[in-house]
Amino acid sequence: QVQLVESGGGLVQAGGSLRLSCAASGRTFSSYAMGWFRQAPGKEREFVAAISRGGRLTSYADSVKGRFTISRDNAQNKVYLQMNSLKPEDTAVYYCARGNTGVSPTEYDYWGQGTQVTVSS
Repeated sequence: QVQLVESGGGLVQAGGSLRLSCAASGRTFSSYAMGWFRQAPGKEREFVAAISRGGRLTSYADSVKGRFTISRDNAQNKVYLQMNSLKPEDTAVYYCARGNTGVSPTEYDYWGQGTQVTVSS
């Protein structure tokens, strides 16, 4: 059983920064790519960023490219999302997930419970 636990969300003013963390249980963390998704009220869950097993390959949604950075520490079983220059439209519940580097939620098999990010204008 894999458990993913996100942390680091909160309330921040536009232009500010937050760093999300996702801690994974289990011994197979480094065998899987990881992704971050987000879901705003009334909207579908959308892809934010993904990182390959070893961390060398990353991909981003166009809406966050240049502002967000995904990284991972396989020794600590953690994946991170550094979010800079936050905008009110970034407000959502953010989820980490285990899977591959695809953009569809269906390509990920384990999900965390989510952490709320609220950006005020």
